[in-house]
Amino acid sequence: MRRPSAASLLLQRMLKLPPPITRDLVVERDLQVPMRDGAILLADRWAPRSDGQGLPTVLVRGPYGRGGPIAAQLVRPLAERGFQVVMQSARGTGGSSGSFFPMRHERLDGLDTVEWVCKQPWFGDSIVLYGPSYLGYTQWAMADHLPAQVKAMIPAVTESALSLEFLRRDAFNLEAAFGWGALVDMQKRPWATPRFLMGARRRRRAELTLPLSDADQVALGHRSEIIQDFLTHDSESTYWAGARHDDKVAQVEVPVSMITGWFDVFLQGQLRDYITLKQAARQPRLTVGPWSHTSPELNSVLVHEALDFGLAHAHGADPSDRAPVRVYVMGAEQWRDLTTWPPPGYAPRRYHLQPAGRLAAEPPPQSHPDSYRYDPADPTPAAGGNRLLPGIEAGRVDNTALEARPDVLTYTSDVLDDDLEIIGDVCAQIWFRSSRRHTDVFVRVCEVDPTGRSTNICDGLSGLTGADELACVTVALTSTAYLFKRGHRIRVQVSSGAFPLYNRNPGTGEPRLTATTLQSASQHIHHDPDHPSAVLLPVRTR
Repeated sequence: MRRPSAASLLLQRMLKLPPPITRDLVVERDLQVPMRDGAILLADRWAPRSDGQGLPTVLVRGPYGRGGPIAAQLVRPLAERGFQVVMQSARGTGGSSGSFFPMRHERLDGLDTVEWVCKQPWFGDSIVLYGPSYLGYTQWAMADHLPAQVKAMIPAVTESALSLEFLRRDAFNLEAAFGWGALVDMQKRPWATPRFLMGARRRRRAELTLPLSDADQVALGHRSEIIQDFLTHDSESTYWAGARHDDKVAQVEVPVSMITGWFDVFLQGQLRDYITLKQAARQPRLTVGPWSHTSPELNSVLVHEALDFGLAHAHGADPSDRAPVRVYVMGAEQWRDLTTWPPPGYAPRRYHLQPAGRLAAEPPPQSHPDSYRYDPADPTPAAGGNRLLPGIEAGRVDNTALEARPDVLTYTSDVLDDDLEIIGDVCAQIWFRSSRRHTDVFVRVCEVDPTGRSTNICDGLSGLTGADELACVTVALTSTAYLFKRGHRIRVQVSSGAFPLYNRNPGTGEPRLTATTLQSASQHIHHDPDHPSAVLLPVRTR
């Protein structure tokens, strides 16, 4: 008898999986999949060595190669437990012909691949689309035009318009756009992820480079077309028109189970996709955990959902009975079942910024504005939060050092007499004026425990033009689910940046690609009866 694979046993334990049907797999390498324009994309097929033909097929498409952690942690467990898996390298990656242009070819290439799978002698009449991040985007790219053989899709930490969030004109996510471009560039060489992690110091120097058009040279030693495209074209540009699929989500009829995290950079887009499906009378599933984009716990959740939701639909059966929406309530550190998102029973409650750094439900008294100086040459740093890349601290972190900076204002409530639960969308309305016409406003909600430790919960940034005139700035923070415990306090931070998560605002109005001049700004936060700055929290009402 063949001894069980040590890797298989380790994965079973690490992913908390039931014993497999088989550990004896065969992998067919470099299968050639023809595209309608003559390109050939390469794929690997994982299947049980015996009786692999006719099993439901999981299709995984992406630009990160067909080996390494993705194959080991996301593909092998499925092939051992009732699926055969086809893992394909996107155009221009992993030996597939053509050139890789992010999000440009995934719709037609994906549909051609599905058609090819359906014609193979080993095909068993059902396909499940599956995978995280870009591997999830490739599902959305074709989701409204799928044949009947596709029975379900399971996209995780992704969204239907992948560039919308980190290429926003008013809040450019430099770290994600620049770092992901560098990561994809390194896929051309062996050991891409270790190379990427070891290059962190060079990337940090590159992110400070002016003009940003030269940053890829600093980080990579050569020009990157992907990075240049990200720096040149924001999410509103027609350049990305063919890459956005959020306008097609309402036409998606295949069952969808979405997985994301409160600290994933694509959280808001994934929640938007869920709401669109619900409004179109679909019945999607949504799971939101306390994770960031690269949290290892995501792999276990994704595999389990494929073996429950995916395998059931592949066989024409119902998946396990669970609530349509499951969210992890941080602070309480427990899962909560909801009927929909956003959930009923929660209403926005205003917490007003007050003089002397207080935060309270009552309107503020007459008072003078608070001020701070923002200097893009010494930008306010990012600390935790919604991050994309491996090797970067994400999620909930200690904000003590950040809040000690003179360019960060804090407003803190009294000690809470009772638990306070919030689930839903969060926003801030800040009465703001700057000495510069162009600047940013960053707002973050934190919890302060009895020891004084301040931990971030959610945040957001709005870029302003015309900031030299006093106005009320609305900042959309990321959605959340959190329990502020009795004896703790609520804190709101206000600053003008979170670098390099967001590109520093130079204060000049120059395009981010070519800006070379940095100008500091004096910022003023008003909190008085005529200018009641506040954060709006979705507080539980029943």
